Amino acid sequence: MTTLRLLMNPNLFLRDPQETELGRKILEDSILLIDELGFEKFTFKKLALKIESTEASIYRYFENKHKLLVYLNSWYWSWVEYRIDFSTQNILNVADRLEIALKIISEKKVKDPFFPQIDEEALDRIVIAESDKAYQTKQVDEDNKEGLFLGYKSLCHKIATYIVEINPEFKYPNSLVSTVLQASHQQLFYAQHLPSLTDFTGDSTCANAQNKEFLKEIVFKAISK
Repeated sequence: MTTLRLLMNPNLFLRDPQETELGRKILEDSILLIDELGFEKFTFKKLALKIESTEASIYRYFENKHKLLVYLNSWYWSWVEYRIDFSTQNILNVADRLEIALKIISEKKVKDPFFPQIDEEALDRIVIAESDKAYQTKQVDEDNKEGLFLGYKSLCHKIATYIVEINPEFKYPNSLVSTVLQASHQQLFYAQHLPSLTDFTGDSTCANAQNKEFLKEIVFKAISK
């Protein structure tokens, strides 16, 4: 099967991990290890042991584990945008495109055979649990100037353009989209860990279905004329 590659901002890495077997191994196993241990307990030393390499070899690709987390988050959002583009390319009705986008955002993620080095299901769990750590830092403004969050921004902008096309008078398209993206992950996290903060059920299949309806209701009611 043909494999695909997403174009990533070069400021996210020291050497493009998608270009080498070791780099792809770093991506693949870092996802599995962060998913297993959590970001706080994850270290390059533990990753080096897992991939049977050295810490120094990992540092040739990423400056530190924060940059790796930002990379993984950016890859995830770029992949979500790619899936939206692919699924809406022949859809003329913008409301249908918006609904498809919300479905893709809210649905349970599964392994994408076009990107074999990435476990998207595990990466989705990481983004739900750890994504705030990618930008809630002292260096967020510097990271932003370097374009490290362009994957997330690009996705938000795309969905915001759908909203503006549906209702040009709606004043807060970007605010709505960024809020909905955050809410989507927060509600799934609450359903699993803090159930009194959500109306979603703990079962992942039911929670994802409820998430889809929740996002659809929020967005379409907000932008209705």
